[in-house]
Amino acid sequence: MLRAMKAVKKKRAYEDIVEQIRSVIEKGKLNRGDQLPNEKDLSEAFNVSRSTVREAILSLETMQLVDRRQGDGTYVIASSEEALIRPLAMALFQEKDDIINVFALRKIIEPEVAQLASKHATPEAISLLEKIISDQENELAEGGTPFRSDSDFHQILARMTGNKVLERLLFALVGLLGKTREKYLQTEERRQESITGHRIILAAIKSGRGTAARRAMVRHLEGVEKTLFKKKGGGEKIQSGNGKAKF
Repeated sequence: MLRAMKAVKKKRAYEDIVEQIRSVIEKGKLNRGDQLPNEKDLSEAFNVSRSTVREAILSLETMQLVDRRQGDGTYVIASSEEALIRPLAMALFQEKDDIINVFALRKIIEPEVAQLASKHATPEAISLLEKIISDQENELAEGGTPFRSDSDFHQILARMTGNKVLERLLFALVGLLGKTREKYLQTEERRQESITGHRIILAAIKSGRGTAARRAMVRHLEGVEKTLFKKKGGGEKIQSGNGKAKF
């Protein structure tokens, strides 16, 4: 990795370091779980002071790309796709934004995603969606809550559109709404409703009925919206457990 780094200009050098490390993660040369070189090696590779390296690492940590572990080092916690999307999400969506407004954007985008997914569906993609739903059902039968597989279903649909920009935007939206997904899937009844909604969407996609897939997605999202916001007039903010915007 160090061989891929270049000395940077002293002015705002930490920003150049952030961009280089983010780019390495984005290109898959550093993967989730990999450890960054130590502070001394990084300062020599970039030809900057250790304080500049620390400033860059802090910035990467704020972007949720790396995690500093006391006495152990700094580790990558984002995938290549997340390294690309998180800066976009941070630029588009602010902590002050209401969850209800972000969800409204999802309602505009995802029905189109479902219709396009139907148009571009392949046997392999259909099989993957079926496996995701099967995983959801198995996890539910074991008393679990299928948070991950629920978001996977929507992200695979976006990938099926063949539109990388649309896929990245939905990836950001799904990540932003992670807390609302956890809230919605709190009861077994809601978890089953989610699976049923996914099955209806998939059935329309399998049969090539794009308009039906669009309608099924609208109904699915409206059901989630009704549950989440029926007692709200908006005002819930994008936050993680530590009060910071979660991307």
